[in-house]
Amino acid sequence: MVLRWLILILAITPYACAATPEAAPPPSKLPNVIVITLDTTRADRMGFLGSQRGLTPNLDALAKESVVFTRAYSQAPLTPVSHSTIFTGTFPQYHQVLTFPIPLAKDLPYLPDILKQHGYITGAFVASLAVDPHWGTPGFERGYDTYDAGFSWKKYTPETRYQSVERRGGEVVDRALAWLSKQPSGPFFLWVHLFDAHSPYDPPEPYKTRYAKQLYDGEIAYVDSAVGKFIKELKASGRFDDTVLALTADHGESLGAHGEDEHGIFLYDETIHVPLLIKLVHGANGGKRVDDRVELADIMPTLLGAVGIGVPEKVQGQSLLGFLEPGTAVGDAAAKVWQDRGAYSTADYGHIAFAWSAEQSLRSGKYLYIQAPRRELYEDARDPKSLHNLAGASPAVADTLSSRLKSFQQSTTNTAETPKAHLDEERMEKLAVLGYMAARPDSGVGAPSELGADPKDKIQEANAVLRMNNLLQNGDPKTRCITSPPEIKKAAAKFPDIAILHFFLGGCYLENEDYAAAIPELRQTIKLEPDFTKAELNLGRALMQTQDFDAATTAFEHVTKSEPGLVQVHIYLIVLYGKANRYQDQIEQCRDVLKVLPRNFGANLNLGRALLATGDAQSAIAPLQKAIEGEPKRPGPHATLAEVYERLGRPEDAGRERAEAERLSAAMNGAAGAEPGVNQSKPE
Repeated sequence: MVLRWLILILAITPYACAATPEAAPPPSKLPNVIVITLDTTRADRMGFLGSQRGLTPNLDALAKESVVFTRAYSQAPLTPVSHSTIFTGTFPQYHQVLTFPIPLAKDLPYLPDILKQHGYITGAFVASLAVDPHWGTPGFERGYDTYDAGFSWKKYTPETRYQSVERRGGEVVDRALAWLSKQPSGPFFLWVHLFDAHSPYDPPEPYKTRYAKQLYDGEIAYVDSAVGKFIKELKASGRFDDTVLALTADHGESLGAHGEDEHGIFLYDETIHVPLLIKLVHGANGGKRVDDRVELADIMPTLLGAVGIGVPEKVQGQSLLGFLEPGTAVGDAAAKVWQDRGAYSTADYGHIAFAWSAEQSLRSGKYLYIQAPRRELYEDARDPKSLHNLAGASPAVADTLSSRLKSFQQSTTNTAETPKAHLDEERMEKLAVLGYMAARPDSGVGAPSELGADPKDKIQEANAVLRMNNLLQNGDPKTRCITSPPEIKKAAAKFPDIAILHFFLGGCYLENEDYAAAIPELRQTIKLEPDFTKAELNLGRALMQTQDFDAATTAFEHVTKSEPGLVQVHIYLIVLYGKANRYQDQIEQCRDVLKVLPRNFGANLNLGRALLATGDAQSAIAPLQKAIEGEPKRPGPHATLAEVYERLGRPEDAGRERAEAERLSAAMNGAAGAEPGVNQSKPE
């Protein structure tokens, strides 16, 4: 009987329930639509799902007015991946947003864009730069009239976290309510994103004191209060009844289960089983509980169906409305489809960040199957914590599920060219504050996902990276690289093959100006990860400070191949090529900088000097004059321009420039020659 069930899994097309409704009603009659996503929120903390912790009275009250889906599963334990699935109704292998900061393709169906085209006013209020289109998720702004993100990295310190890279749930709710108060009576779509339950766990008072021993629970209780305030005000405004509202989590949190501290690597219930409530207009079917498995990919077609808008053909999720119409043709069809549809998830972060194997999972019948180098099979009811792997004892079941999973993945994969995960230096620093690591910043997302080590064997390494990252990012900027190196050194000794631990250690030595100690750590980083651009950049900086100019030049030249747009590297090479009398190379670097920064003082000055050195005195005049325009009090450009005029046989002009150089030099108290970006090893 079990095998018969298994043979049926995924024996439907991705669009089986995507019936096309009749034309949408006029905009004035369309219901409002709200999506609330609770970042990093476990299902087992919800009172309406059986928790006895008493954390969610407001969510429990909302559940009584909503349809409760008791077995809802995320498609990925990572914020950008899961949110892309929620709003496109497609699986990760189709939308291809597998990490930061891959842009959401413009040809994908996208809920806010579809609703905008049907007359909705659209707004998003998000709590983290992880879903800020400028930093973490390019393309998420499509279709929005208002996208309230605008996080400011320049203000970041651990003390200003909630003013720079993250917002408390209360502030997000206040911003959303202020926006709502200004909207006319026409239909609106609103996304409210609450990030509080994500690490570091730091709930505000009184939750911080009340849950001092379980800060994660304190975050959940605080989020519940923020949602409660939002729902209360929505009801007070008279808009609640006419609104279709979906509330879910993008993923959960391991909290040590299976050895994982947080999330991103594994696909067990702690990170994949999430809460899902859908409140229909006037509370229809409020309190109904659906125990069938559903997926976050189903939210988007369900919301479109609830407001009478057709579901685009590319959508792979299936409307859940059939569950609410038992005894009807639609309801009976849905029941057949969902008899054993299964729920699919994928975790690619370990592969992309660390070159380990990715994981895929399928929940079907009574089983959870996980595809990994050492595959896993668990019986849900008897083993809800997935502690007893049955894959060895039941190979036929595992084989069947493996085959079905791979067939499903192949049938739902986008055949377009897979994008490349590329995190430049600035984005890496920003996302690291949120605990997102990218030890392989130029890794190909489309690489074979089952190659590499089994994450089960590497999870303690991932935890070590996360802990060291949090130690650096959330410590006092003035002392973190003084107090942290011993702990990082210990972690690097325990896990010597993890490149980013050596990178952390080398970075701290560099910040402490212990350049000799930084160099071997950064060299080891690059040996382990040859494409780690930031490590090579730091190595070049350290080598310059130790006067090893040839090696520094080689390091920076490597960086320009992978990061040709990184202006700072070109500025370093201007200095180094000047020291080596490589004037033609220096000219090329100066021009690269000036394409981006046409008024850059050092590039203009050094271009003039290099042109003079190669005998092209006439061409040197223009950049030297630009240098003077940019920094009129600097003597260096005038002194060089005097040499140019002498070479061109213009003694009067030469005398004038020389006199000006001497005057400015005297005014600077004899500081001539200390031009930033010229003779110093650290350019301006």
